[in-house]
Amino acid sequence: MTTTTKPLLAHTAGDLMTQNVVMLPKEMSLQKAARLLSQHQISGAPVVDEEGRCIGVVSSTDFIKLAGSEHADVGRHATAAADCLCAWQLVEPDQLPADQVGAHMTKDPVMVVPQASIGKLARLMIDAHIHRVVVRDEARRPIGVVSSTDILAAIAKAEPFNPDEI
Repeated sequence: MTTTTKPLLAHTAGDLMTQNVVMLPKEMSLQKAARLLSQHQISGAPVVDEEGRCIGVVSSTDFIKLAGSEHADVGRHATAAADCLCAWQLVEPDQLPADQVGAHMTKDPVMVVPQASIGKLARLMIDAHIHRVVVRDEARRPIGVVSSTDILAAIAKAEPFNPDEI
């Protein structure tokens, strides 16, 4: 994220996005995807086809849904969800089915161009009930990701913080 002092509503997806995008090939196994997301301490990533175009997203929500489906044995604890800090504590990567990521991804991901405004990003996330949008180039290849935390950070940095005013 840039540290410019432009007005909050002037920020765009290009300003806020994380540029080092972890991408998951659609043929990657669920086990490898879970380990990769855990290793990078992220909760989701774009799924790409052979040309690098974004065709979906896999997130911790998808793994939690999988743990509650017919593959219920992938979880560590039957009641872990209540105490779970993250999806990786709920799902054992080694116990995930050998399926490919493409079979369990969320299709039709929400994507934006780098010029999308912070307001548009927030509206898209709220309307779709998601926590990240993929920033894409003209060929639908991911060039960044903006998370809800990125938007909150921009808001927090938009005005001086004075703990005495709380």
